[in-house]
Amino acid sequence: MRAQRLRLDDGTELNLVASGDPGASVTVVLAHGYALDHRSWHRVSTALPAAVGTPVRVLAYDHRGHGESGPATPETATIEQLGDDLGQVIERAVPSGPVVVVGHAMGGMAAMAFAERRPRLFRQRVAGSVFVATAAARSGEAALAWPKSVGKLVRELERAFGPLVRAVRERIEPAKTAGLRWWLFGDEPRQEDVALMAEMVSSHWPETVSLFRPAFDRYDREAALTVAGERPVVAVVGDEDRLCPAWHANALIRAVGSGEALVLPNAGHMVPLERPGELAECIAALARS
Repeated sequence: MRAQRLRLDDGTELNLVASGDPGASVTVVLAHGYALDHRSWHRVSTALPAAVGTPVRVLAYDHRGHGESGPATPETATIEQLGDDLGQVIERAVPSGPVVVVGHAMGGMAAMAFAERRPRLFRQRVAGSVFVATAAARSGEAALAWPKSVGKLVRELERAFGPLVRAVRERIEPAKTAGLRWWLFGDEPRQEDVALMAEMVSSHWPETVSLFRPAFDRYDREAALTVAGERPVVAVVGDEDRLCPAWHANALIRAVGSGEALVLPNAGHMVPLERPGELAECIAALARS
């Protein structure tokens, strides 16, 4: 893994993590989901080189306001901005060669926005797209976004009462983790994956969670799929996904007009952690072609 920083046009710095063969002609760009970070892809990144069978470069990054990237603001916490950011990642961090774009949940929405807002760059560079647990219309992922008022209340209480509120928050962490496990995973997740997911979500709550919440309601995903459908598209979802039920995969493919819908058994919303091998094979098929 090789970490690097990428400064965007507005001065925001993104955290990028590259793996695989730096001289490969094909690059897979991985865009993570809401309130997560690049670590959600670690199993897929590890599996991809062997799955592709030829040299491949893998580039995962943290969205603005997430992970180790620079902060977002109320004005930049939008799907459109995330799409523009993805375009700059491809333009500057992958200056040549075909790219396979893989987006998980909100990352899939960012990929749609990129195709819609930068159609020329998309047509020039993108060889195919994989949408993982991504809905073509509004889905339950917004249910994971606690209302802005909740985040604001917690911040105000912490300012007023400091250690007392923080201690209460620490007491509720186990219950919150159990709830997130039910929402985000299938029936038999690895404990280390649940722990990683809880760590990622907790590190983004409540500030990032509440900041990006309105973006889910505003963005018109179906309209953004027109350009994406000009290249091969695969929609992948777990059959136990409670936020983006399995029927969304077929709905997305219908909205695109072509492509393949793949439903993975015994998987929830966190497909990149739960079923990395199958997902890597799916991505590899586009990279090889």
